Amino acid sequence: MYLNFKVQGSGQPVLLIHGLFGDLANLGGIARALAEYYQVFQVDLPNHGQSPHDSDVSYVNQSDAIVAFLNAQNISKVTVIGHSMGGKVAMALALRFPALVEQLIVMDIAPVTYQKRMHDSVFQGLIATESTHLTSRKDAQDILAQHIDDPGVIQFLLKSFAKQDQGNFGFRFNINNLFNGYQEIMSWHLEGEYCGNTLFLKGGESPYIKAEHKEDIERLFPNAKAHVISNTGHWLHAEKPDTVSRVIKRFLGNG
Repeated sequence: MYLNFKVQGSGQPVLLIHGLFGDLANLGGIARALAEYYQVFQVDLPNHGQSPHDSDVSYVNQSDAIVAFLNAQNISKVTVIGHSMGGKVAMALALRFPALVEQLIVMDIAPVTYQKRMHDSVFQGLIATESTHLTSRKDAQDILAQHIDDPGVIQFLLKSFAKQDQGNFGFRFNINNLFNGYQEIMSWHLEGEYCGNTLFLKGGESPYIKAEHKEDIERLFPNAKAHVISNTGHWLHAEKPDTVSRVIKRFLGNG
């Protein structure tokens, strides 16, 4: 599978992996901050951005797609940074192919199965847009607003709204594949051990990493450290981009 990507900078390779409903631009601020020191790759995961679509959303399959991408770029060792679902992909890569991963940074997600469905209203809004002929961004925004209360979430989703090849408008991510695979996306089935340097970044107000997850994190990632970005939620890198970039650079040795 060919993954769409962007690269900037030079030096040791760093790979940035976005989360659910996102694309490679989501971590652009971090990419720009790191490009002064590293060769930074941003990828669109399967079913997102301009990458191919795949009904298999498992973390085995998604991490396999990352391995194929790294092989195509002749990268044998890479530092990986992933946010949310992308953080799970990054963890899967590190556990399954530890020799590939130089260092690992996981942003606001834990290696656990989440029981609470957190995106039902988002899917309701997105599915509603599919039954309507959309001619503008405002059409999509008005439909999403009937289902989603948070204007910030709506604006985030609309970043992936664009004119399609057929001339109509729609979302770049594959709504059906993500909806049908949502339980798999929320799950975690992988075991193993990655002993490389690992940093878990938590949004101070986010519910995604909890004290009860500490045991799972330490079992799989025995050299993990944690850092809380205060007064931020799940989108810590968007809420405090300078702070997050500074913490990452310090962890990687260029702070």
